[in-house]
Amino acid sequence: MVPLATPHVRFHRSFLEAADEFRAAGEATYDGIVNWPAEGDFPGVVFTREALDDPAEFERLVANRVGDADEASLRPPGWSTATYWWMEDPERPDEYVGSISLRHRIDHPLLASIGGHIGYGVRPGARRRGFASDALRQVIPIAATRGIDRLLVTCDLDNTASARTIEANGGRFEREQSGKRRYWIETGA
Repeated sequence: MVPLATPHVRFHRSFLEAADEFRAAGEATYDGIVNWPAEGDFPGVVFTREALDDPAEFERLVANRVGDADEASLRPPGWSTATYWWMEDPERPDEYVGSISLRHRIDHPLLASIGGHIGYGVRPGARRRGFASDALRQVIPIAATRGIDRLLVTCDLDNTASARTIEANGGRFEREQSGKRRYWIETGA
């Protein structure tokens, strides 16, 4: 089972290595970093790969990820509260292999159409080992305890591995929309 850890500074080195793997693979996002708004759009909540070399900036990222579960935390307009977990390699403690997040509610049209409740990503060098599927399996009952009875989970149309992960965790295909496959997972809440 993949350990799900609260984001922590102990992952600094392996997080940056993972970011470099994502970049080398031509993937634009990792743990939501590249998706944050540009400086000026939402000052103070921008993280770049280069800035995260600085331990203080990485600590700020960790605080942001942990604090994002708090309703009162700073976030861009329209962004939902979310709980983040970082996947840890069970054979190599402190080794970041990916992340998964649970949005506490879908309160923005973009989340309702293509974003969903769950976001996850596994670094390229750790794929095909079941980390995403196991992490999703662990988060489903957590969503139920938050009173979320159905989870919207989406993936890109061409991401067959993610589609298999969602389906293996009870995802029922709804439809394709805006370049995404939409699935619903009953949580048992």
